[in-house]
Amino acid sequence: MKTKVFIDGSEGTTGLRIHERFQRREDITLLGIDPALRKDPNEKKKLINAADFVFLCLPDEAARESAALAENPEVVVIDASTAHRTEPGWAYGLPELSAAHRAAVQSGKRIAVPGCYATGFISLVYPLIAGGILPKDYPVSSFGLSGYSGAGKRTIAAYEGEDRPAELASGRAYALTQQHKHLKEMQRITGLARTPLFLPVIDDYYSGMLVSVPLYSELLAKEADPALLGAFYEEYYQGQPFIQVAKTGDPAAASGFLAGNGMSGWDGLKIYATGNSERIVVSAQFDNLGKGASGAAIQCMNLALGCSEAEGLCL
Repeated sequence: MKTKVFIDGSEGTTGLRIHERFQRREDITLLGIDPALRKDPNEKKKLINAADFVFLCLPDEAARESAALAENPEVVVIDASTAHRTEPGWAYGLPELSAAHRAAVQSGKRIAVPGCYATGFISLVYPLIAGGILPKDYPVSSFGLSGYSGAGKRTIAAYEGEDRPAELASGRAYALTQQHKHLKEMQRITGLARTPLFLPVIDDYYSGMLVSVPLYSELLAKEADPALLGAFYEEYYQGQPFIQVAKTGDPAAASGFLAGNGMSGWDGLKIYATGNSERIVVSAQFDNLGKGASGAAIQCMNLALGCSEAEGLCL
């Protein structure tokens, strides 16, 4: 029997990517909604409760409203918005973090897909805290580089328009007030005592993301340098097909440059540890639409479904 899936918000970037990935799968039946009724709560309620899995690819408030419509105790709701990422009763959809995170996704009926920047940040910081390397009270800072697709349809249209402003041809820092919506989960999931300082940059390419965290080795709780941290991450994520760790001499790191779009189209994430014995930079390179959004959502569904977690994804 095929798995019935309803995508609430299938016109957005994340929803469209999920829809595209399911076109290649013979085990999935997509439940469609009449475009004229896509905001009708009664029609949505009917489809949500008829599905096995529901993907919410909506603004936060709309995601909360749709989640509340799920009354069928068997339906699994996977929310790609910010709305439920730190809410009790919702599994956090980054199963590589620990056996407990994986088990929660596998058995959960409510799963929150991590934010794109948060995926990179947490994949770097959580293991360091769990391994006793990074003190919880370390004043963590981070910067991120993203393609414009992560900013939604309006921003995509602005970047791809014929008469776009000249400023869009350059990288632009934003969230300058330190109120980025991913900060809450970045702190809560890692257990940091302080909210991290975070500076994101949007640039003139479609998709791909690079999130970096600089560290002073003398302020860490254990001896560390790039080689030691690389080996630590490799052991921590051993057996995790969606996370790779760059080895010593990796061509990308050796070039002295890491591209924001270096993993565009891929559904995994690659970790780099660079720098020297005094100052280290750990970085996560991935696709903001892959492991940072749609790919992660489908991975969570696969785990809850009990099939290969990489089914229908690009690894």
